Amino acid sequence: MLSVVLGLLTATFFASTSLISSRAVKVIGSGSSLAWTMAVGLVITVPFVVASGVPANLGPSLPWMALAGLGNVLGILLAGFALRVGKVGVVAPILATGGAISALISALLGESIAPIVAFLLLVIVGGVVLSAIAPDPAPLENERPVYAVVVTVLAAVCIGVGLFSTGNLSGDLPLSWVLLPPRIVGVLVLFLPLLVVRRLRITRDTVWMVVAMGFTEVIGYVCFAIGAQYQLAVMSVFASQFAPIAAVAAYFLFRERLGRLQIAGVVVIVLGVTALSLVN
Repeated sequence: MLSVVLGLLTATFFASTSLISSRAVKVIGSGSSLAWTMAVGLVITVPFVVASGVPANLGPSLPWMALAGLGNVLGILLAGFALRVGKVGVVAPILATGGAISALISALLGESIAPIVAFLLLVIVGGVVLSAIAPDPAPLENERPVYAVVVTVLAAVCIGVGLFSTGNLSGDLPLSWVLLPPRIVGVLVLFLPLLVVRRLRITRDTVWMVVAMGFTEVIGYVCFAIGAQYQLAVMSVFASQFAPIAAVAAYFLFRERLGRLQIAGVVVIVLGVTALSLVN
């Protein structure tokens, strides 16, 4: 029961992050939106890092921490670019394939991969392609659906790399230290450079957005990490459901409509990711 509750919370927080990001990036841009989000997340995380102390095995973990931070930040940055010209209902399901990509990386690096896993990965790819080529019955202003899908695929790959690297940290470091790398990278690579060159943007209407994203992203990962200690498969399934939650919410909140083939592509992706979470 605890895994179910934490899984639902994880999906809800991740969906909230995607929905809020889709609005913020249109106003202040993907770079500034992510920079502020990671700065807020760092402020939230640092007290817990200090309280947990410096891990004894921190040195050997530093390369994985750097890769986890870079993968996560670059993935979210690319996702922001996609959300500026694409619909949440298409972008979110493709982002949800990050876990599948992480599994594929493990396979490519020597871990065995079952035939059913290979088949499900092909199914997910088919859903992504269908989402990209399907006609859009109600395009958004300045929408570029093919570009959005391509950029989102790149974002999912980066997120997959970040998840794979984080997986190599989770058994060695306290949770607060596992959450730290993306926030440090985000501040060092985005926040400070944009601040120095005076291109760090924020408006009165987007202050609450970046603060909310800073909290929802951190809390979402915390819920997932805690639940994964009990039932990883259940948590993976529920976490991937942030995609349909975000798509449905975008329909009611933003009036984003998807065509039948687009919906079919989204359903294929979600079902593929869900099945992969259960068998992997």
